[in-house]
Amino acid sequence: MSVYKAEYIWMDGTKPSPLMRSKTKIIPLGEEPGIWGFDGSSTNQAPGKASDCVLKPVCIVPDPIRGGDDKLVLCEVYLTDMTPHPTNTRAPLREVAEKYASFDSWFGLEQEYTLMKFDGTPLGFPTNGYPAPQGPYYCGVGGSQIFGRDLVEAHLEACLEAGLKIAGINAEVMPGQWEFQVGPCGPLEVSDHLILARWLLCRIAEHYDCDATFDPKPARGDWNGAGCHTNFSTNEMRESYDAIIAACEALSKDPMKHVKAYGHGIEDRLTGHHETQKWDTFSYGVSDRGASVRIPWQVKIDGKGYIEDRRPNANCDPYLVTRLIVDTVCSDRA
Repeated sequence: MSVYKAEYIWMDGTKPSPLMRSKTKIIPLGEEPGIWGFDGSSTNQAPGKASDCVLKPVCIVPDPIRGGDDKLVLCEVYLTDMTPHPTNTRAPLREVAEKYASFDSWFGLEQEYTLMKFDGTPLGFPTNGYPAPQGPYYCGVGGSQIFGRDLVEAHLEACLEAGLKIAGINAEVMPGQWEFQVGPCGPLEVSDHLILARWLLCRIAEHYDCDATFDPKPARGDWNGAGCHTNFSTNEMRESYDAIIAACEALSKDPMKHVKAYGHGIEDRLTGHHETQKWDTFSYGVSDRGASVRIPWQVKIDGKGYIEDRRPNANCDPYLVTRLIVDTVCSDRA
């Protein structure tokens, strides 16, 4: 019998930041990946006396690592009574996305990350001490400024082969720090593709004797942190500058609700320095990378477009971030 390998991927219950988990199922060729299960007591999602949890496929793409007919199967986690597991943040997003579908929300996520050696230091950092100060590394070229490009290029190719809506890559401000962008697309699709791209990054890093971390402050001192800047628009915002300002004002009404859900360790990254606004202060402005929310300069000129919420951490849950933004902005205009 001809078969293929399906890699089932899900988010676990680890706190303060969930981890990605995956395992392989062999499926007869021609059959779609179906519901499966796992031991939730080993993933911080169930007690040992009632350990079964359910995996429900929600996004299936070609597996660019194994190739052939093999698949990556992103899943939501359910309880055995087929209600969403408490750690399932995708299900609440689906409800909000459906409620405000008429707004046609688009997202573009800028995922920063850092490649780490096994001794706990970023690629490009000496084992004891620090490299030259940040400045030449952002979008840099050259062996003394760029570290890990082979891995980054392999990840880009894998994302493209998987059909993920990856939009680009660039080296970031700190040695060993990079970024990839996903979108623009709707809240569910952009979040699914970001999780799959994260999984591919961590999986490919296994072949390069390093780890990819989404730690928002992987190196202490005078170094930029790692975020997941979130670009957002509705159909109104893509036609009206008044709607751009209205979105910023809506986000200003209860900023701490967002900050608390934008990733663990956000206080370490949003310090008011290194192109951030302080975590307990909200501001927005045109072309201002020190604001909580930036209005790009071309949006001001065009009188329409999108905004960039600069607060989410690299380790944020994209399902939480997109749900909060859609709910906050669209409910204010409904």
